[in-house]
Amino acid sequence: MSDANQLDLWASADVVQPEVDWYPHWLESAAAATSLARLIDEVGWKQDTIGTPGGPKPLPRLTAWQGDAGAIYVYSGILNVPSEWTPTVLELKTAVEATTGARFNSVLLNRYRSGDDSMGWHADRERELGPEPIIASVSLGATRRFDLRHNESGVMRRFELTSGSLLVMRGRTQALWRHRVPKAVGLVGERINLTFRFVTPR
Repeated sequence: MSDANQLDLWASADVVQPEVDWYPHWLESAAAATSLARLIDEVGWKQDTIGTPGGPKPLPRLTAWQGDAGAIYVYSGILNVPSEWTPTVLELKTAVEATTGARFNSVLLNRYRSGDDSMGWHADRERELGPEPIIASVSLGATRRFDLRHNESGVMRRFELTSGSLLVMRGRTQALWRHRVPKAVGLVGERINLTFRFVTPR
């Protein structure tokens, strides 16, 4: 990770850091706004439920799963069979692959309708992602906080995911860190996040 991309709040180099690449201005603001509007209309959004100790509860966000045939993904007991790539998602995928040098066959889209929508602490460690997955996260719309917490030390790293930004998690990040998007009290604006990944085809 280059010095130009490193957050000021990060401590000295001897402190554990996640393996990430950070592009806060990956897309121009107008292009990000256009992509957001298109995705709201063209994606088949749904609200899944998740099992909790108190019984099934709806996820606090809308989701969609797109990808190549066979790119089936299961997380938190939710089976995701890919829908076909929609035009705007495919454009973003091509651009992300050019930036990262990685190949992706699927994407999880999360739609945060307001600050009341969120994502709890978790790591993307499913077997079909492999031991060191590359996950490229594109943010569009309202700025939301993204936290990373080291499993052993509890060290926290924080990003403000602005519209048009790209955050790439690599290497052992999923094995050693957890991440979340906490609630943002009072936030009205909408945000869409696309996390491109490669899953082993079934």
